[in-house]
Amino acid sequence: MSMYWPIALIVSSNLIYHICSKQTPAALNPFASLVITYLIGAAVAAALYFTVSHGGNLLKEYSAVSWTSFVMGFAIVGLEAGCMYMYKVGWNINTGYMFQSVIFAIALLFVGYLLYHEELTLTKLLGAAVCLIGLWLIKK
Repeated sequence: MSMYWPIALIVSSNLIYHICSKQTPAALNPFASLVITYLIGAAVAAALYFTVSHGGNLLKEYSAVSWTSFVMGFAIVGLEAGCMYMYKVGWNINTGYMFQSVIFAIALLFVGYLLYHEELTLTKLLGAAVCLIGLWLIKK
């Protein structure tokens, strides 16, 4: 079970996330919406930190912060704004995310190979090709 609960969390959170992104009012600037999103997210993250760390010291934790936390902040804004704009410009919820996920997964194959020396097999490349064929069929 310890292997699967994170996947269930990701899938359920992603479903809620995309429904909310698609339902964000067209008249609302996505960045204004993200300000509220991040305020709520910060409050939830702080509450969860204190819930799971049982007396942890949040300020002490910050001594271990690296550049990754700062860069991830920029990346998250890009991800979320991109999703909202994806739906604003007309992508359907049942294809937009699938399209970008396949492209993203293929990019990760090469990132894993180039940066982390993960194995890039013929099977993985064939799987990526099948995914691209699937995208072609969906957009046809």
